[in-house]
Amino acid sequence: MKEAGQVADWVANHPLNPSEIDCAVAVKLKILDGKCKMPAAEKQVMALLYDCIAHLPGERLEPSMRVLIADIGPQPDEAQKSRIYEQRVLAETIISRPVMKAFKARIRAQGLLDAQDQEDSE
Repeated sequence: MKEAGQVADWVANHPLNPSEIDCAVAVKLKILDGKCKMPAAEKQVMALLYDCIAHLPGERLEPSMRVLIADIGPQPDEAQKSRIYEQRVLAETIISRPVMKAFKARIRAQGLLDAQDQEDSE
């Protein structure tokens, strides 16, 4: 299990491009709305990754998505989960599946997440 300092070091050594930043935002939304299928340890790493890149510009996602994440915090209630769900679905329509898959493959290959056999563990 990686800690905040380790994730920050990883980000410093493996900067994300704007498209990958959008992917990290989308994964954070998916974690918050309860639909992320990653193991708990990976969700925690992805939340730490989001914390490291939240201030960086993305490519296509609206800044309002990050405002929503900040406003709601780490423990959304059911009404908040509905708002997050809407934004997550929007993010997933904006980000192509190949872009998201490439992002996940990169962070696994470069050691942020453990390599695994599963094709799609989002």
